[in-house]
Amino acid sequence: MSAILKIKGLQLAYGGIQAVKGIDLEIFEGELVTLIGANGAGKTTTMKAICGLKSCAAGDIEYRGESLRNVPAHELLKRGLAMVPEGRGIFARMTILENLRMGAYLRNDTSGIKQDIERMFAYFPRLQERTSQLAGTLSGGEQQMLAMARALLSRPKLLLLDEPSMGLSPLMVERIFEVVRDLSAQGLTILLVEQNARLALHAANRAYVMESGLISMSGDAKQMLGDPQ
Repeated sequence: MSAILKIKGLQLAYGGIQAVKGIDLEIFEGELVTLIGANGAGKTTTMKAICGLKSCAAGDIEYRGESLRNVPAHELLKRGLAMVPEGRGIFARMTILENLRMGAYLRNDTSGIKQDIERMFAYFPRLQERTSQLAGTLSGGEQQMLAMARALLSRPKLLLLDEPSMGLSPLMVERIFEVVRDLSAQGLTILLVEQNARLALHAANRAYVMESGLISMSGDAKQMLGDPQ
């Protein structure tokens, strides 16, 4: 079985500082893989590189067997790669419904889009209660739900989640992770970057631990839960 995403010897620099120092990582179809580590370990920088928002100093990123090195960020959605960024990146001056429709802007199957919006409302009933509300007036947790729902409306083959639990209440975090586990159970391939290691390891199949720009450990997520390191 070939990997849907393969990172080989990836190096990334930020203003002369090497943030990522040559990492290898792979994800197979249908897996939920988590990349965990402390703040500043290089996790978000790695995510940005996958999405074409940060150029590689060395190494390569392959998605479905093809290099992403010279592929512009806006092309990736067409190829089935969607990201929920840290900080959510919702369209604050648009309504919830308009934000969701933006997620489906590459699609023209009107009835399919309508069905998917209904499915998102089943996941996140709070969004349904407020369809005409401006997204910028939502709470942090509601914005996270909206960012996830919007990404899912593109029907991605690989979903990248960057710190989905950041700044949310425990109740909201629980809901977000319920949805993540459900999506994974349905066969969606997910790469999850998360500071809350315990939560991420409980949800994931496999895990990579990142420290100071390097992968320090990798393996079965459930086994890592019991590892004192």
